[in-house]
Amino acid sequence: MALAICLITMLSAAPMALAAEVLQVRSADLLQVGDQNRSYPVRLGCVEVDASHTVAATEWLRRALPRRTKVNLRPLGSVDGVLLAQVKLLPGGADLGTGLVREGLATRLTPPGAPLGCPASEPPPTP
Repeated sequence: MALAICLITMLSAAPMALAAEVLQVRSADLLQVGDQNRSYPVRLGCVEVDASHTVAATEWLRRALPRRTKVNLRPLGSVDGVLLAQVKLLPGGADLGTGLVREGLATRLTPPGAPLGCPASEPPPTP
């Protein structure tokens, strides 16, 4: 437990993105990720999945994130021992939260309800 608190504190204070591997999609917005010999839960921090889309969002994430997929984590904080982060696929940098929003499975959190560090609006589509 002390290691988890220490890890979350370090990740929350870090302004840079950190690389990790997805070990499991646990739910519509919760991943289990690994970094060297550690494993910890990560919640997608800038989106909210509506209860009616939970199953579809979980399936979408499982298709997008086969086991051992490399991702970058941009920590936004933590709640109850779970890291909140923006999660982007490597290589390429596709944001998982944005993907869920584009599929109609989630809504983007905006200030004041969003964690500090979330984009204020949807990024423009890439050509």
